[in-house]
Formats: sequence, structure tokens, C-alpha cells
Amino acid sequence: MYLGIDVGGTHTDAVALDISGPGVEVVSACKVATRPRDLLGSVREALERVLQGVDRAKVKRLNLSTTLSTNAIVEGRTEEVGVLVIPGPGMDPTDYMLCRDYHVLDGAMDHRGNETARLDNTQCQAAIASCRANGVNTFAVVGKFSVRNPLHENTLRHMLCGTREGQACERADFVTLGHQLGGRLNFPRRVATAYFNCSVRRLYNDFADAVERGLEAMDMAHVRVNVLKADGGTMPLAFSRRMPVQSIFSGPAASVMGIIALCEIIHDSVILDIGGTTTDIAVFAAGSPLLERDGIAIGSHPTLVRALKVKSIGVGGDSALSVIGDTVRVGPRRLGPSMAAGGEHPTLTDALNCQGLSAVGDVDASRNGMAAFAEAHTISPDKLAAQAVDAAARTIHEQTRALVAEINDQPVYTIHELIEGKRIVPRKLYLMGGPAEAMRMPLFQRFQLSNEAPEHFAVANAVGAALTRTTTDVELFADTQKHIMFLPGLGHHENIPGTYTLEDAKRDAMNHLLAHLADLRLSADAQRAEITHASSFNMVDGMRTTGRNMRVKCQIKPGVERTLG
Repeated sequence: MYLGIDVGGTHTDAVALDISGPGVEVVSACKVATRPRDLLGSVREALERVLQGVDRAKVKRLNLSTTLSTNAIVEGRTEEVGVLVIPGPGMDPTDYMLCRDYHVLDGAMDHRGNETARLDNTQCQAAIASCRANGVNTFAVVGKFSVRNPLHENTLRHMLCGTREGQACERADFVTLGHQLGGRLNFPRRVATAYFNCSVRRLYNDFADAVERGLEAMDMAHVRVNVLKADGGTMPLAFSRRMPVQSIFSGPAASVMGIIALCEIIHDSVILDIGGTTTDIAVFAAGSPLLERDGIAIGSHPTLVRALKVKSIGVGGDSALSVIGDTVRVGPRRLGPSMAAGGEHPTLTDALNCQGLSAVGDVDASRNGMAAFAEAHTISPDKLAAQAVDAAARTIHEQTRALVAEINDQPVYTIHELIEGKRIVPRKLYLMGGPAEAMRMPLFQRFQLSNEAPEHFAVANAVGAALTRTTTDVELFADTQKHIMFLPGLGHHENIPGTYTLEDAKRDAMNHLLAHLADLRLSADAQRAEITHASSFNMVDGMRTTGRNMRVKCQIKPGVERTLG
């Protein structure tokens, strides 16, 4: 038995899936109201309801999608971080200053990992002391070329934490090292990613502790817990404690994986997840979801967090109606639940109830509230409802067209590959979320495309969360002139011979990927592993080739373990 929970802005959805047979059966599903200040309480309530009548001893796995890290950043509830950067020459590091305790340190590595300037121990100690004087005990340490040689980052970690990685001491509770975030050479993105990873770490770990205690209290301590990542995979809860930044925007990822689990998508398509607060728009190219290859931006700060390409807009079932002149608008504000659910302001859900497109909650309350609001704005209730529904469909259509146009102006990267010269021409809409069925006809009239709201559309996010497989990737760098092979994300160094080839690098990258999965106590299925990048170029001194520089990246393919089809 698998459980999936998606903590959305308005509702927390949960499903229990029976995977004992050749297919997948939805045994139980529920929706509960999300309490933003008590996300754990929302999760506990959803678990209690979805497990009614379910043998808890048969539950093997819980996959959880949470808005905790995202909300903490948006609401400014993050922890103060000490950011120590070693940029070397050639850039102004103050351009990437994210916080008060931001210190630029002397020292440098070149692009091949050769130390060209040593750290100044006195300067480093002064920077750490300044942070500690301000009450900071969480640190992000980033060197520009640390993925080629992490010596400076490791030296600073030793100053902060002692000899063992993650070992707490009087100076630091937690340290994020830039080279552990991936192998790409992008210093500004690495600084931002390390900072956000530290800033939400304590809040996230408190939540993780509470989840584990809650499962233990429910006699479910045996359940393996995974957390959704933004790239359409999951990570074990223990790993997520070290990399909570990867959980940012996991909700949209659950939307995409949910539609993959529920539908067989072949053509260019648009996926609309219409929730209570927002609509998430995703685009598939020839049946595959698109990827933000360089990483998502958090606020105005680009990061290294790989994510599925999803656009969120402020139109949802609980979006408030407003009338400006002769124009009826829907969203982006949310002033509470719909009047059908006891709210005090009419919403899109109330308009859909009045149009007869849905029958959610107290339909009479929707009609009475819409009538009073219409009278106050000298418009008939029927016209108000019709224009509200049309306004929501129009906004979704316009924003979708804008997203497709943006995608068609750039190279198209799916979760598996770059599709050269691809131009997206959507042929079908897939709808999910509470209002999906009610919005089918209004959206058809706008898009003029066939659409589908699959079975279990209301809890599709939770289905996607439950069935999403664990993914991870590794990057390997090799320099045959220096006789070094290095995997920055795993902190692994190894000596290699001058005869080391690109095929050797591919083999070693794959072996380390599968070993890393084993370390995480996950089944290592080589059939799901793939090489996503492999390059080698000669290094020349004068007229003589002195060695080769290689880079290999491999991953476990994103996707769902099974589908409901």
C-alpha cells in the first residue's frame, strides 16, 4: 500500500493506493482544509481520514508534497544565514549579496581546480566571529570553482564544524557547501541555492521531526517517507533534511506526475491543475513534460534547483470576484473560502454553482451571496456568474498562450532530452483539481481543443505524489593530466591513470549513481539510469596533447512507478 499527500495552499489531498495487483487501485481518497500555520495538523488530519478502513500494517511508503519551504520564503519566516563566498578574480561578488551577514573572502581556484591564492585564516576567523556575534549559526560556504576543487570550502567547514561533515560545534549548527549542490559552473546560482537551503533548514527539519513522531504515534514508524522534489522525483526524508531547498515548488511537480499517472499522453498537450488558490499550467512536448534546465528562480534569485516547467497564476476555485466598471474579474486575491463553504465573499466556485456547472457545498449560499453581490454592483446574478466563469477561462487561456509562446522562443528541454527545432502546438487539454470538471466546457470554448478530466481528477496531485519514483543524479569530472577523478555532489575523489577514457568515466558515473542509491537504502534499478551528458576535450601545451578533461552526468529517469491505466 502506498500513500500520497499533497499539501496545497487551500486543500491537503490524500490517497491510499493498493499496488498488490498488476494495476493500481485507489482504495481511499480525501480532501481536508489546509491550515497554513499548522501544516502538520493538516497532514495528520488527512492521514487519519484516508486510513479509515485501511490496514496500516500494509502501508509501505508515504510520499509527501509540501509547501512548507516555499511558504517560509514567501512569508519571510526564514532563518538568518552567514554566507561566506570565495569568488576569486573577475567578478563583483556584491552583485549576489542576499543577506546581512555576507562576507567576501580572499583566496582563489582556477577553472581546473588549481589553487592560485590561499585563504587568509585571520580573515576567515573574523568573518565567522562577526556572524556569531549577530546570532548566526547556519552557514552557506561557496567558492567559484569549488566543483573542480573543494579545498577552500572544506577548510571553512572544518573551521565551523570540526573534522566531520555535519558535526555541530559551538560555531555552527549546519553548513551547506556549494560543491555539494551539483557540478555546474554557475557561481551566482550556487550562492543563492546554498543560501536558501540554509535559510529553511531548521523550519523544515522541525516539520520532518513532527512527521516522524506523528507516524510513530499512529503505529506507522515502519513506513518509508519520501518528499517530492521540484524536478518530478522524490528524495528520502533523511536526505531532504540536508537539502530542503529541493522541496521548493514540489506542488507543481505533483500536478505533472499526477497527470502522467492518470493519463496516457502522446501529443503536445497542456495540463491545467485548477486548485483553490492558483492554476498551475504545464506543457508537454510529444508526451514528455518540460524542464527548467538551468534551475528555477526563487523571487529574483536564479538557483540550481532543477524543476519541471510550470507557470502558476492567481485563478482558482476560491479566487475572489470583483467588478471594476463593467468588467468582472476573478482573482488573483483570495479572501477566504467560497460562500458555499461558509465564506463571506463570492468566488469562482460560487459562480460555477450559480451557472449549474457544479454543485459544491451549499449551493443556496452561493446563489444568495452572488445575488447580493450582483445587486450591489447593478448587474444581474446570472450575468455576474457567466462573466466570472468566462473571465477565469479567458485568463487561463491567455496565460497558457503566453507560456507556449515563451517556450517556442527557446530550446525545448524535456525531462529526458533536448528536442532540436521543436515547436509546441498543443492538441489537447488535461484538467485536474477540484473545479476541473466544472471548467471543461468554458475552457473548451476558449481553447477550441478537446479536453479531458480523468478519473480521480480532484486528488490527482496526491496520486502523482504517491506513485512518483525516487530520482537522483551525479556528475563526474576527470582530468587525466592531473590524474584525478572527482564527483562533487558525493564528495568523492579518486586517482586515475593517464589512459582513462570517456567510456571509463561513463561506467564509473553509473556505478557511483547506483551505489549512491544503495546508500540511501533504495533499490538500484540500472534500467532506469541514463547518461544525460558526456563530453571530453583535449588539453594542449604547445603542440603536444597533455591530457583530457571529461564531464559525465547521469540520472535515474524521472517518472512514476506505475499508472492507473
